[in-house]
Amino acid sequence: MRRIVILGSAYPLRGGLAAFNERLALEFTREGHEVIIYTFSLQYPSFLFPGKTQYSSDPAPAHLNIKVKVNSINPFNWLKVGKELKTLAPDLLIIKFWLPFMGPCFGTIARLVKRNKKTKVISILDNVIPHEKRMFDKTFITYFINACNGFVAMSKQVLNDLKLFSGDKPAVIIPHPIYDNFGNPVSREEACLHLKLDPSFQYILFFGFIRQYKGLDLLLESMADDRFNGKKIKLIVAGEFYEDAAPYHAIIEKFNLKDKLILSTDFIADNEVKYYFSAADLVVQPYRSATQSGISQIAYHFEKPMVVTNVGGLPEIVHDGKTGFVVNPTPGDVATAIIRFFEGNFAVAMLPEVKAEKKKFQWDTMTTGILNLLK
Repeated sequence: MRRIVILGSAYPLRGGLAAFNERLALEFTREGHEVIIYTFSLQYPSFLFPGKTQYSSDPAPAHLNIKVKVNSINPFNWLKVGKELKTLAPDLLIIKFWLPFMGPCFGTIARLVKRNKKTKVISILDNVIPHEKRMFDKTFITYFINACNGFVAMSKQVLNDLKLFSGDKPAVIIPHPIYDNFGNPVSREEACLHLKLDPSFQYILFFGFIRQYKGLDLLLESMADDRFNGKKIKLIVAGEFYEDAAPYHAIIEKFNLKDKLILSTDFIADNEVKYYFSAADLVVQPYRSATQSGISQIAYHFEKPMVVTNVGGLPEIVHDGKTGFVVNPTPGDVATAIIRFFEGNFAVAMLPEVKAEKKKFQWDTMTTGILNLLK
């Protein structure tokens, strides 16, 4: 048994980062390790957070030891938390890194903890180089990377980006595990009834928060393709705007898309996720840039084929012609793939491949890989 501390987002914060850390903690706990999560009392200043709220309205997750202690912008807090963890002396400190802004906080805490000459620091990297670049990115990334002993990258692109900063520190690729914490699938009929959808239509799903790099505008423009005329296909957009919604509504108006869309542009609570994926026939990720995507792993959990763009690590996860289609990030190519999927009845043909691929993305693969890296 090892004592493990996970440093990063967790309840009462919401979103994919919190879901990942909590699910990882549950897996380590199931394997018999002692796990504590140190999460944020303040993750972002309000003026830096693009959504409506950072906090979950769900009950606290059971069976997890979560301490709300970390202030991302207070150096005195970093010193306090670092000294506390140094004294606690876990065998392993795991830090999920996704944004250079967190580099000073995480890097300082990691350096202090390592002074006990016992704790090793391993970072699971969502990104090294961010999607949206800002001043001081390189400085903050370097400061954090230099504080770690080893790394888990979840795609080849992230591993390649890491090499620009890390030299010869140990690093492995372990794909993002499936998100199986949103409950089991329900029948399509039940999902449509719950969401008040007409079950005679076929549904495409765009899921997750909305930012420019995720390419929702490309998908909206693809829905204006004449090949959709007369077909009972609708796009569900399920996720909160993390930027100005006006340009997207302008596209909807320009191409008269209202009758082709279901807009659910509030944050989707965890207990609602299963309904959106169970109602969908196809999940589409029209990203302009990507490293890997947790949305793909939710889709695999609910056994849904995908259309993804040929960027970042997405083609490593979705196999063209088998578990979905991989296309260029253009409205025409996205539209062609969607039409091909429905006209060719690929939902039936791809299901066995999706089920087989799903088995590769288990959480014990992640925990085993982390402990092997620790050795």
